[in-house]
Amino acid sequence: MTAAPRPPAPPKSQPFFRPRLVGVLRNYDRPQLIKDIGAGLTVGIVALPLAMAFAIASGLKPEAGLFTAIIAGFLISALGGSRVQIGGPAGAFVVIVYGILERYGLANLIIATAMSGVMLFAMGVFKLGTLVRFIPIAVVIGFTNGIAVLIALSQVKDFLGLRVAAMPSNFFGMLSTLGQALHTLNWYATGLALACLGLIILWQLFMPRLGKEHRWAARLALVPGSVVALVLATVIVGWWQLPVETIGSRFGGIPSSLPAMQWPDLSWESARFLFIPATTLALLGAIESLLCARVADGMIDDRHNPNQELMAQGIANFVTPFFGGMPATGTIARTVTNIKSGGTSPVAGMVHALTLLLVMLVAAPLARDIPLAAMAAILMFVAWNMGEWRAFAHLRQYRLPYRATLLAVFFLTVVFDLTVAVEVGLVAACMTFIYRISSLSRREEVGTAYFPALGTLADKVASYRFYGALFFGAVKLVEDLQDHLPAETLVLDLKNVIYIDSSGADTLNDLARSCTKNGVRLLVCGLNHQPLDIARRCGFVELVGATHIFPDLGTGMAVALAR
Repeated sequence: MTAAPRPPAPPKSQPFFRPRLVGVLRNYDRPQLIKDIGAGLTVGIVALPLAMAFAIASGLKPEAGLFTAIIAGFLISALGGSRVQIGGPAGAFVVIVYGILERYGLANLIIATAMSGVMLFAMGVFKLGTLVRFIPIAVVIGFTNGIAVLIALSQVKDFLGLRVAAMPSNFFGMLSTLGQALHTLNWYATGLALACLGLIILWQLFMPRLGKEHRWAARLALVPGSVVALVLATVIVGWWQLPVETIGSRFGGIPSSLPAMQWPDLSWESARFLFIPATTLALLGAIESLLCARVADGMIDDRHNPNQELMAQGIANFVTPFFGGMPATGTIARTVTNIKSGGTSPVAGMVHALTLLLVMLVAAPLARDIPLAAMAAILMFVAWNMGEWRAFAHLRQYRLPYRATLLAVFFLTVVFDLTVAVEVGLVAACMTFIYRISSLSRREEVGTAYFPALGTLADKVASYRFYGALFFGAVKLVEDLQDHLPAETLVLDLKNVIYIDSSGADTLNDLARSCTKNGVRLLVCGLNHQPLDIARRCGFVELVGATHIFPDLGTGMAVALAR
């Protein structure tokens, strides 16, 4: 007698917290390690000037960017849900961080960043990673381009070498302050910044082409143009002692070690008025990191875990500010560099963080002579690459709601505030979506073309067929029937209704009660799947009566016409 076959084992549930690094290390080998070390070293070199530049542009000291790239970069790679994503300070945060710093101070920036980390972790725990993808592309492009404009505008001061004690965070304040300080223009700083910007552009345009023809150029092409411009500018300023502002003259240099943990005074009052800024940081970080991860997936034919990525981002943003850092997220430029440099696993991101740590420990004294004009040129280039400027040229191809949403978010981001811009953009996008979906829902009368017998019962029996979704934006289709009830029987064909929400169900209940009150028999046909489920749960089936529910319109009309 043979034994009965065993039932298949139930599928294993996905672990609550499972970094991508855990799965990658199972089959990790030496060739992968060599590739990851090479990619990590390259990305570390790329991240060095960007990390300091983003911190300076945010109103912080340059070491804040380095601390963020080291600590948050390591944590995001070690705990994240993507194989190749690189985390660190990003240009998207510059405007928000500068505004929080100016309005609330450094201690409250630490609290707001930590609060955003808690929010990001909670978003991952409750599996909200996929919902971030539902933010309309018009909103994303609008605020990204707006942020790029503000970043470029904030760098005009150092690009021109203007003497400005403090830059305001609002658009008109920036313009006014820059206009009043134009007489302090420093031609040395301006010339240096233009030379650096030109070098970076030419390096990016021509070095890859030369690399295809010459081996020496291929090796040089691996070095980012921003690093070359930064090194040359530092050497020129130090050699000729040019009268331009440097990191040393403004900030006193950068430390050669990581800072000790600092714990600000926490209070409910602080948390209460920092809730909106923290929410903005969390949403922006989630959007940036998951969009970056999706781009990376397309380049390596992989799929990231969005919820794990959000939890890693949350942990990094909670820990980093207590060690002198700023908000962090996934960074597209460094992630793409990692992929093109051969990075295959989170190990590359961890090596990138360790590379920055080593550079800071060894070469911190050399950073004193880095000119701020060169940093401004790098950020000008980053701002240009950050924006989706072609979207403005292609606006004619889209409908008015898309154009209005994109331009409104862009304008509000530049002139007013990113939080307001995103809120208005999301509301506008939701209203547009509701209008479009409601226009797809329709009702048509079933006349004598389908059932000739209705010709003799015109005022006594009426039948209607519904299409689309019966939700709060389309309930008027049902409400209108209550004002035009037939004398004897009303037949509803809901076979083509794919979804009914609570508002739609409540309106159907009102129609059933009106029919009962006026002595009209209500027959319902074709309820399937979700509409049938909610009709049962909301009591609609009970109000109508099980004997008045039919599988199709033909059966229901046969009963209605039999009278």
